[in-house]
Amino acid sequence: MTPKTKFTAIIAAALAATAGVTAAPALADHHMEMKAEANIVETAVSTGMHNTLVAAVQAAGLVEVLSSPGPFTIFAPTDGAFAKLPAGTVETLVKPENKATLTGILTYHAVAGKVTAGDLIKLINDNGGTATITTVAGGQLTAAIEGGNVVITDAKGGKTTVVKADVMTSNGVIHVTDGVFLPA
Repeated sequence: MTPKTKFTAIIAAALAATAGVTAAPALADHHMEMKAEANIVETAVSTGMHNTLVAAVQAAGLVEVLSSPGPFTIFAPTDGAFAKLPAGTVETLVKPENKATLTGILTYHAVAGKVTAGDLIKLINDNGGTATITTVAGGQLTAAIEGGNVVITDAKGGKTTVVKADVMTSNGVIHVTDGVFLPA
């Protein structure tokens, strides 16, 4: 089984195991209903809670890639997640001279293929409680279930919770997160 297949299998198991888990209260009032005909970028634009992510994707020149057929799995930090970063971080990253760094961070939030929450949960369960995810950037993320939620640990040890899973798009799936992943 390839790492991508394992990751896909884990997401499926996780979905099954957390079928009764709801989004975090902080996101309960946000509207994120979108038709599957919209692509990842169009969906992110429509949510009203991914403005910083969309601006970063535009600054990195990734709109065309994330609008292509894919499929992709995107762990999408909310505006609130970006606001948790140290003051000035986002403003610095979107400067043209930092495009490579910004691209690296954004592609660290992307996985090739369509990985549903059920696939991820299954992968976690099949691998003794944790699953290693390889991102488009080539970095590693570790997924686990903590307190009934899928929690992703980045290369720097930061933990981020998936607060809304399986937002289906025409070219993949978005999992909304309450934090920003930081590569090594």
